[in-house]
Amino acid sequence: QVQLVESGGGLVQAGGSLRLSCAASGRTFSPRDYGMAWFRQAPGKGRELVAGITWLSISLYYADSVKGRFIIPRDNAGNAVYLQMNSLKPEDTAVYYCASERYMRRADVSTSSDDYDYWGQGTQVTVSS
Repeated sequence: QVQLVESGGGLVQAGGSLRLSCAASGRTFSPRDYGMAWFRQAPGKGRELVAGITWLSISLYYADSVKGRFIIPRDNAGNAVYLQMNSLKPEDTAVYYCASERYMRRADVSTSSDDYDYWGQGTQVTVSS
């Protein structure tokens, strides 16, 4: 059974930093063969893609709202993905979800949540002004 386990959320002041972690296990094939992404959902809003990374880190995606502030590195084994969040703003407040892509070895990051078949439990990030 595929599991995505997230950690690292919390409360931070505006301008601060947080690092989220997501560890993947249980894929029939290695988790590193799948793209990974971070989505977020703020109260009363839909789920939005924040950042994504393909297998072998071939391609990256960042939402315009986080470009230059967030980074999505992946560990060398490919089984964990992180979200380094810098210069946080109150509008970054949301529940953040790690997700694993449905299809193997894609060369581009899918921006549709329908293309992700496994999700973490979510971790709350709250940025105070």
